Amino acid sequence: MSPASATAIEPEPPAAPARRESRPIELTGSFDHEGHRLWYTEFGSGDKVVVLTHGIMLTRRMHAPLARRLARAGFRVITLDLLGHGDSDRPTESWLYSMPSFAEQTLALLDHLEVESAVIGGTSLGANVSLEVAVLAPERARGLVVEMPVLDNAIVAGLFTFAPLLMAARFLPFTVQAVALAASVVPHGNQWVDVVTDTLSQRPAPMAALLHGVLFGRIAPPKSVRRKITTRALVIGHEGDPIHPFGDADTLAADMPDAEFVQARSPVELRLDPTRLSDAIRDFAASCY
Repeated sequence: MSPASATAIEPEPPAAPARRESRPIELTGSFDHEGHRLWYTEFGSGDKVVVLTHGIMLTRRMHAPLARRLARAGFRVITLDLLGHGDSDRPTESWLYSMPSFAEQTLALLDHLEVESAVIGGTSLGANVSLEVAVLAPERARGLVVEMPVLDNAIVAGLFTFAPLLMAARFLPFTVQAVALAASVVPHGNQWVDVVTDTLSQRPAPMAALLHGVLFGRIAPPKSVRRKITTRALVIGHEGDPIHPFGDADTLAADMPDAEFVQARSPVELRLDPTRLSDAIRDFAASCY
């Protein structure tokens, strides 16, 4: 074929690089509440606000994956270290620790951020804190996400689980210190390894005060009060966990006038296979705005 009759072949444009899902903005901050400093992390931005609190002896890090998923869906999500947890102050007076006090700290976070109202959620201890927020200031809670509530059916299992930890922290503090030392040498970088090492990194006196205050204080609003909580709620429960029994979650959803119940397939579904439950939380939170 002569050069004059050859057909020019345009080179194909280079393939566009695969689009990577952008990570939401994350900002860490702190504020003072009644003489103690509390730390939080913000994920994303916007007017649709969700606040998440953690389980007992855990930290705000446990909710980071869920917070990022909600932030990518357009929410501004704040995870809070309650008093005695994570980076927040850890006083040694047991009377400072209670579910109502944790609810006051959550409301103080809203005040600090100048947020009028938000969807308030949490896991285990955090679930109970969200209920206390709805009792203390219902106008501040657009909705509640209550995962693994700890109510009447969990009392005995909770005492069997946490009373020995209280005794160890009070009378065998070297055991708590040894566990914390071992946790400190574990390499960081994995989400759930970091959550576990955070939990194990306790100091005896604050740990004893925290457990004392929580175990011997008001665990949750009583049934007569729960029946008057009119805030919309998404309650998540599961079977096979004596500390977070299915009956507590199921009964709570029945007690509250405007609650819906979602059964998790396991206690760790939201952590290890999060799509179904995180989508349910996202849709519920969106419906609250």
